Order: sequence, then C-alpha cells, then structure tokens
Amino acid sequence: MKKRKRGSDRSGRATLRSPGRPPTVQREDHRRFWAAIATGQSSEDAASLAGVSLAVGDVGSERRGGMPPAKFAPSAKLPSKRYLQFAEREEIAVRHAQGLGVREIARQLGRAASTISRELRRNAATRSGGLEYRATTAQWHADRSARRSKVAKLVVNPVLRDYVQERLVGTVVAPDGATIHGPTVPWKMRRHGRRQDRRWGKAWSPEQISWRLRLDFPEDPTMRISHEAIYQALFIQGRGALRRELTACLRTGRTLRVPMARIRKRGKAFITPEIMISQRPAEVADQAVPGHWEGDLIIGLGGSAIGTLVERTTRFTMLLHLPPMPGHASGPRVKNGPALAGHGAEAVRDAIARTISTLPAQLRRSLTWDQGAEMAQHANIRIDTGLCVYFCDPRSPWQRGTNGSTNGLLRQYYPKGTNLTVHDADTLAAVALALNTRLRKTLSWKIPAEVLDELLRSIDKGGHEEPVATTA
Repeated sequence: MKKRKRGSDRSGRATLRSPGRPPTVQREDHRRFWAAIATGQSSEDAASLAGVSLAVGDVGSERRGGMPPAKFAPSAKLPSKRYLQFAEREEIAVRHAQGLGVREIARQLGRAASTISRELRRNAATRSGGLEYRATTAQWHADRSARRSKVAKLVVNPVLRDYVQERLVGTVVAPDGATIHGPTVPWKMRRHGRRQDRRWGKAWSPEQISWRLRLDFPEDPTMRISHEAIYQALFIQGRGALRRELTACLRTGRTLRVPMARIRKRGKAFITPEIMISQRPAEVADQAVPGHWEGDLIIGLGGSAIGTLVERTTRFTMLLHLPPMPGHASGPRVKNGPALAGHGAEAVRDAIARTISTLPAQLRRSLTWDQGAEMAQHANIRIDTGLCVYFCDPRSPWQRGTNGSTNGLLRQYYPKGTNLTVHDADTLAAVALALNTRLRKTLSWKIPAEVLDELLRSIDKGGHEEPVATTA
C-alpha cells in the first residue's frame, strides 16, 4: 500500500525542533529599544520607551555587550523591498484565512503570484502536519533562513586569536625579561570602579592590533582583522572567540559598548543649555568690554588646589585661597562625603564671592568656567556677586584661552606634583602681584595693574584719581 505523505512535506524544509514562542512578536520592541539606546538613552529609559520591562532591556543589552544587532544598528540599511516584510506577511495571513487565492492575494499586495505561493509553502507552520500560515511563524522562518552562518575569524584561526590575546592581556616584563604580574584583580563581570587597581597587561587597543598585523604579516592575508571585529568578540557573549573578562585589559575597562550620543550627553546635572558658553554675550569674545572673567582650579598633590580668576581684557589675575577642611588626610576617604580637600562647591562659592566682591559692579559682568563639580553652587554665586556664570563645552580648553595661558605662568610658582596647601593667603597675594606687574605683549607692553587702574578711573563717577590696589 502506498504511504500517504503529510502536507508539511510540501514545504521542502527539514524537520525543525521548535524553540517555543517565535520571537517575532518582540521585534518591534527590540527595534524601539535599540533606537533609544542609539540616541543616548540609558537602559532604564530605553526599556520604558520600548514598552518592555527593565529586566528584559538589561539582559538584552548585556548579552549583546551594548552593541545592537546588525539589523537594528543606526548604520543598517533599510530593508530591501525585494523581500516580504512582517506587515505584508500579516496581510497574507488574513487574506489566506479569508479563502482568497494566491493570484488574488498577489494582485492586492502588488507582488508576483510565485512569491506568495512560495511564501505560503516555505514559511508555513508545519508542527501539526499541515501547512498553516501564521505571520509570526513565517517571519521567524524568514529570519532564520537569512541568518549568516559564517564563523568568526578568531574562532577558525587560532594563530590570529593567540596574537590578539597576547597583545590584549600579555604579561608585562622587566628589561631583564622577568615577568611582572601586577596586582591581583578578580573579574567582577562589570567595569572596574574608580580608585581601584587595574589588571596589568600589554593593553594594546584593538585598533593598534589591527594595524600592527599588516606590518608583522605583510604577506599573509589570513592574518588580518578589523578593530571592530575584535570589539565584537570581546563584548558579545557567545561569539566563541575571546573571553569576556579580557575587556578588563582595555584602556577604559568598559564591558559594554557605549553609544557616542550617550557620551556627548554626559555632563553635570547643574548645567543647563541657557548657561552654556554659546549663550554668552558677543561682547565677551571681543575683549573690548572689561568685567568678563575666566576661572579654573590649579590642582596639586594630595587634592590640594588654588583657584584662579583672570579678567579677559586686562589680564588682571586674582587667586583664591582654598585651604583643606579639618579632617582632611587624617583617615580613609568617605565615599560621597564632604569635600575635605577644600575645593568643594561651597568652598569655591565662598572664595569667589569673597574675592570678586572687592571690585566695583562694572567689573563683575560674567565668569566662564569649565564643567567642574566645584561650580555646582553657580546660582548662589550669581545671587551673591551679580556675575553671570557660563560653562565651556566638554573637552574644550581653548574656550578659556586667557585663563589657560595664565595658569601656565602660575606653574612657575606652583609646579605640578607639589603640595599647594603650604601656600597661605599672603603668599598667594604676592604671586598675584608678581603676575599683575608683569609686562604683557598683548597689552602693548603694559602691565595688567596699570590697565585695570586706567579702566577704574574712567568708570569712576566720583572723579577720584587714587589708584586701586594691585594685589589680589
């Protein structure tokens, strides 16, 4: 007797073991989640925008090492119209359930009849022995068929893998060839904390490794790999090439890929767009109107610091005395405790207000600072002194060029790596006097104290001719 074939045999597909619920239903959730990550959102905010739980978002991000699947990456190309999309498969499922024929479905969707026929046969659900077409199952079969079966290069090429690992985590050796192991740092499955020991290794960056291969193996094309492939092997679990703990040997020690949009959004919570340097009046850049200052901290040994204020027009310099608070360096550092080093937000606020208030109101127009936490009390500084405080862009020291060059002159008296707490207020005043009586080429070989005195006389409504003090 002839054996009767099952309807599922017509699919032309080998028997598949069902993985459970097809993941297609979460496809749009994943797309929204990774799109939010690409814009710089945190995992919590991205999960909220995507409509998934925080646990789902964290697990998905951690397994992928913070790197989105290729189909969800910002650089991914739009889906080709050559292939059916999930929305079209839903339309096919609805019309097929209504009993429409293949040609009618193709006519309504604007597709070839052979495309619809092949779709109903190849991507149908065959678990019941028939050919039941469901959009989610069909999309799962299509994604599975389109998956790349290529094995990672670091998996199939052990020589290349050993070369990469040796330069990532290779031991540090002394000039005599002895191995220096460094501190023992256990793998914590996350990035190293601040002020903690790091694992020692050669610590070449993936980009350095990628380019060095061209020099070490100029005639061997198999010894080539891009730096992005190395990062993927480190960050993405299940690649089977490099161990995840090798990320501890990266310069940043980062275990997850961080989008550039998130890095650009980093900043202090007390900084808002209206107090950025782009909102500063145009007269500040001209250096023709006095009263606009630039400030910064000079950091020394043991957390010691001195504050500097420089007037942009006259180059007049004032130094802020920031002595350490009682209890500094007398015990272990308390996490999130008070700024005992003396240059916390409250200490800097009081020092600026105490120093700048000695000047007339015409010389207290604005103050430009970098985005340091010591300026968290900028609103109180504006209330106490009338100074409009503005903040530079991150990693843009040239936006405070006057203060930067002045700090270079001050390093003659306060070299790097020295303890600045030994200098009292009188010593700071003497150094400020030395700078304010120093000839400046930019002032036509005048000294800052002379130029400031001339400005004060011109704005003195009472007509007093006494020169002001030239000390800080």
